[in-house]
Amino acid sequence: MRTEVTVAAEPRATRGKNAARRTRRAGMVPAVLYGAYKDAVAISVDPKSIQKILRSKTGHNTIFNLSVEGIETTPVMVVDGQYDPIRSNLLHVDLKRIDLTKRIRVSVPVVTHGEAKGIKLQGGLLEVVAREVEIECLPDEIPEHFTVDVTELMIGQSQRAGDIVLTGSMKLLSPPEAVIAHVVVVKVVEEVAPAATADAAAPVAGETPAEPEVIKKGKKEEEEPAADAKGKKK
Repeated sequence: MRTEVTVAAEPRATRGKNAARRTRRAGMVPAVLYGAYKDAVAISVDPKSIQKILRSKTGHNTIFNLSVEGIETTPVMVVDGQYDPIRSNLLHVDLKRIDLTKRIRVSVPVVTHGEAKGIKLQGGLLEVVAREVEIECLPDEIPEHFTVDVTELMIGQSQRAGDIVLTGSMKLLSPPEAVIAHVVVVKVVEEVAPAATADAAAPVAGETPAEPEVIKKGKKEEEEPAADAKGKKK
């Protein structure tokens, strides 16, 4: 989805770990701009501007303008990013130039709408299997999301990727038979283990319960001196 947001960027003269650290200490993050059959350009951008775009409703599918000082202003998308594993702050970002006249592949979120009849009438459970589908379309026609109506679903029925209504230049790339959501039977788990244990412990009718074995310590010790005494008499 295209926006009118413009993010400023500065070209980087040097590359490498040391240069990247200096860029981050200055409050920027290193980035690379490429695509549209043009040379790749090493740049630095404000991480807060990129994070704001990624946290928007359209996320990675957001097309915004990148203005590289002294070089170019072009529509771009965020295609990849590296994050600090501990602090989760952005360390590096890859930006791709977008040709607005050519179709691109994107993954679009899918949300469900309504309460399935199979839940209210049959006691079933709605299970969401896929939360996004892949399509191909012109950049200006990327949707924020697709909505799937599950109201009429009964147990055993489903909504599939092929049921999603596409408009304009959109073309479905995900398998049409891929299940988006379906209503399933709620499984009841019976706890039989405790009952089986109780039956095993219960005494059989007419049978005398076995007495616990009592080990009398010292019995053997008391008999050994007597055995020695008999041996002496012989």
